[in-house]
Amino acid sequence: MTGRLVVVGTPIGNLGDLSPRAEQTLGHADVVCCEDTRHSRKLFTHFGIAPKRVVALHEHNEMEMAATVVGWVGSGLVVALITDAGMPGISDPGGAVVAAVAHAGGTVEVVPGPSALLAALVASGLPAERFCFEGFLPRKGAERARRLAVVASEERTTVIFEAPNRVRATLDELVASCGPARRVSVARELTKRFEEHWRGTLADAAARAATTEAMGEHVLVVEGAARLPVGEDEVAGAVAAALEDGLSVRDAASRAATELDIPRNRAYAAARRAANPSGTHPAVP
Repeated sequence: MTGRLVVVGTPIGNLGDLSPRAEQTLGHADVVCCEDTRHSRKLFTHFGIAPKRVVALHEHNEMEMAATVVGWVGSGLVVALITDAGMPGISDPGGAVVAAVAHAGGTVEVVPGPSALLAALVASGLPAERFCFEGFLPRKGAERARRLAVVASEERTTVIFEAPNRVRATLDELVASCGPARRVSVARELTKRFEEHWRGTLADAAARAATTEAMGEHVLVVEGAARLPVGEDEVAGAVAAALEDGLSVRDAASRAATELDIPRNRAYAAARRAANPSGTHPAVP
């Protein structure tokens, strides 16, 4: 596999966000795979990029094209992969191609670029140290209900993509599953002229959506569920399992504290009790 696949992030709105490295990669690649060649040619024209070869790679032909890309990379070609906007593979085609090239032993490089996911998360004002990404929820049925229930119980901040014609229904269902007081940030038209970030409760967001015309794709950043207190039985069970695995009292306490996200001194006290239930030994290692 003497060639390589280069995954390139492209602007999600503002063309000024295309990096110099991305521009250079698209101009020098042997083949550029685009989600929509007509859309991408506007980008090429704007920057004066003249790709050597442009081919379509979208959700309907990705599996078929994956084998072709592997062949190109295997023959020594540099293949650039872009979508209409943002990073390929993030709720867009690209994941299957990357997996196929990697599985075949080929080189996969990434030219980082704009991402609606990260832009909305960072601007939300909600905790971003730990988060999860749901992408687009299923449109209906049991799987949609299951995913909404997962969002409702998730303690991390959750990021959801939604189309303008479905955002009202989704916000109503989030109110029902997560409760009206859960905080949310609703972002739309990211990096574009009419970029907007609205922050408040789910109840207020749903009420606003009911009286406002939705335009552009939306990103919903939902506050995580309140963390339930960790009970003593749960702490005792965690340290007991760690001790049974052969860990010392200190290491068992450290593992339990990390797993349960509790103060280490609380876990250490529980580990000492578990290792010395009679309380007769003067010290515990």
